[in-house]
Amino acid sequence: MPTAETDTRQHILATAQTLMARKGYTAVGLNEVLSEAGVPKGSFYYYFSSKENFGEELMKFYFSDYLATMRRIAGNTGKTGADQLEEYWQRFYDLQSYDDCQGKCLVVKLATEVSDLSEPMRLQLVDGTAGIIDNLERMISTGKQDGSVGAPEEPRVLAEQLYDAWLGASTMAKIQRTPASLQRALDLTKSRLHI
Repeated sequence: MPTAETDTRQHILATAQTLMARKGYTAVGLNEVLSEAGVPKGSFYYYFSSKENFGEELMKFYFSDYLATMRRIAGNTGKTGADQLEEYWQRFYDLQSYDDCQGKCLVVKLATEVSDLSEPMRLQLVDGTAGIIDNLERMISTGKQDGSVGAPEEPRVLAEQLYDAWLGASTMAKIQRTPASLQRALDLTKSRLHI
């Protein structure tokens, strides 16, 4: 059962995730996060040892939820591998089309910014994105086994290539403030998977 301490810590992280998905890491101060969360300023260091530790925990928090969603999608045995992949990519599309294509993905929003600022945060990004690719590989393998995915490439290679394409498309969507690049990524994905 969650404790009040755990709930407060999770609330701070959830609040920060929303703010940082919109503004970025360096543009959001700790006071803004705590004020928005309704948590006294002096209590931050009770939950986190530094802003860098906070950023690292934010990445863990984000990927924990993201990967749980992917595992839920991949674990749906009532769906073919192609169905699982289509559900995942549609979810990605919807999240990145949100708010005039400013998106909600912390990987897209923070990757280049924090990779130069914090090695612990960069390593969390490495682990989290590897987890995403692992789940995509699993869904592609399922699709190849059940015949719903006709791609000739190895599942791991294809998962890496498609995820790279979607990250690039998400960046272009943010720049252009239109989902056109996301639609191209979706079309490319369906073509590459032969679904």
